[in-house]
Amino acid sequence: YLCYFIAACYLNFQRALALVIITAVVIFFICWEIFKKHCGAKVLLLLRPVGKCFQKCWPWLKWLLCVALLVGLIVWLVLDTGRNPEQLISLGGFCFLVLFLFAFSKHHGAVSWRAVFWGLGLEFLFGLFVLRTTPGTQAFQWLGDQVQYFLGYTTAGSSFVFGNTLIEEVFAFQTLPIIVFFSCVMSILYYLGVMQWLILKISWLLQVSMGTTPTETLSVAGNIFVGQTEAPLLIRPYLADMTLSEIHAVMTGGFSTIAGSVMGAYISFGIDAASLIAASVMAAPCALAMAKLVYPEVEESKFKGKASIRLAKGEERNILEAASNGAATSVGLVANIAANLIAFLAVLEFINAALRWFGEMVDIEGLTFQVICSYVLMPVAFLMGADWADSPVVAELLGIKIFLNEFVAYQQLATYKKNRLMGLEEWDGNRKQWISERAESITTFALCGFANLSSIGITLGGLASMVPQRKGDLASVVLRALLTGICVSMLNACLAGLLYVPTQVGDCAVFFSNTNFNSTSYTMYTCCKQLFASSVLQNGTLSFTGSWAEQAESVLWLKECCVHYNHTSCAG
Repeated sequence: YLCYFIAACYLNFQRALALVIITAVVIFFICWEIFKKHCGAKVLLLLRPVGKCFQKCWPWLKWLLCVALLVGLIVWLVLDTGRNPEQLISLGGFCFLVLFLFAFSKHHGAVSWRAVFWGLGLEFLFGLFVLRTTPGTQAFQWLGDQVQYFLGYTTAGSSFVFGNTLIEEVFAFQTLPIIVFFSCVMSILYYLGVMQWLILKISWLLQVSMGTTPTETLSVAGNIFVGQTEAPLLIRPYLADMTLSEIHAVMTGGFSTIAGSVMGAYISFGIDAASLIAASVMAAPCALAMAKLVYPEVEESKFKGKASIRLAKGEERNILEAASNGAATSVGLVANIAANLIAFLAVLEFINAALRWFGEMVDIEGLTFQVICSYVLMPVAFLMGADWADSPVVAELLGIKIFLNEFVAYQQLATYKKNRLMGLEEWDGNRKQWISERAESITTFALCGFANLSSIGITLGGLASMVPQRKGDLASVVLRALLTGICVSMLNACLAGLLYVPTQVGDCAVFFSNTNFNSTSYTMYTCCKQLFASSVLQNGTLSFTGSWAEQAESVLWLKECCVHYNHTSCAG
């Protein structure tokens, strides 16, 4: 490997940069494990006096740190929201949801505020890193791109089995095979121990900072990568002895995140991969924090103070068996998704037909389930940070996610996104054809979770099969966990709205100079709207204001824009 590594770097270092980074990361962790094994005890012994001194100073140091962080946060919010005041709406929504969940707390006096504040703090810091810093944005954009390239290899298998025509035209053959491929890869990573190692590291960070027990923390960390019934398998031997608060946290983690396998399907729809990955990771600390807010610990946990627990491993004997089992296991998931889509879309159409019939009896035209959701959940969508004009659509998607499932909601969001990127008119009569990029980002985060009514049965069925003697306990906390899971996704969406940075449109004159106007795009739509806004039609004479007045081809560009879009200036 060393010879190969040197040769790759010598031939083209820029091309080998990814290999260098991967190698450096692996070497660092190997060295760290060796150092910890041979020198860890000695280092801890040397640092003991420092630790004692720190513990002595911690009571007043803790308050000093809290005040400093609070002042820093307030200063940052004042400076940041001064440029984009609409971000304050998302901040207000975030605070409202936390207070709402506290109002529904099972034991108000027993809330562990350390877990709550640390969880929300980790969520905020991670969101800040991903959405605001250049390294974070670039890293997750790169990661999202790599995931998309990786999922593209599914085509090799699905085209061989189904043929190119089917995978290009039929949804089931285009999207569902991705779940089979992803499940196969995840199974291999579990067999190799990669997933267990990654989950242990994340859970250690959450456990140390938030003070939660190893069992609940491991399950919630596992939910970043696997589904609501697979993550509890990691802690299956301990479920029988867990407290109600810990079981509630396990359920909340399942409702607040999505599995890696279905994430692949959503990415294939056209949903932003970086946002989905960020939403799943951000949901873990937030889910644990809100679970401890809604159902605080009042029992004595058997796992409190336990340094670590043993992770359950698969029974596969080799990597080929792991790959085969992963693919075979996914068949049930694929069939379940396909059956649910058929059933839910059919039921939705029936409900809409019934609502239209009832509506027509009292002269209400076009009454549908989506219309009802858009009115009922519109204030929630607005509080998350969506513009008032976009709020009905966001509310509609939110309603579909909660009452049907997120698969259908993401499919419809993808349609709105496709319409925007194609440069269609924003409004088609009274119907909105797409929503803004900000609303898209907020909705992507809000839909990222399994918290819907149908998931109650899936969660209860999965956990009851592992600990049948605790069916009553599971049923007693599942509704609280569902409500918490819904709010966790909304909190993530509020944070996305708070940290969203508008995409800057380039120089429209340069864009128009280099485009042929044969097809539309979102950039063309935006630039044409700018051109329309600067045009002035007075007494049959057309003129332009601002920088467009200096462009000799403004009239020509306006005529081309009028071919695709309607505006009063086109009448002249």
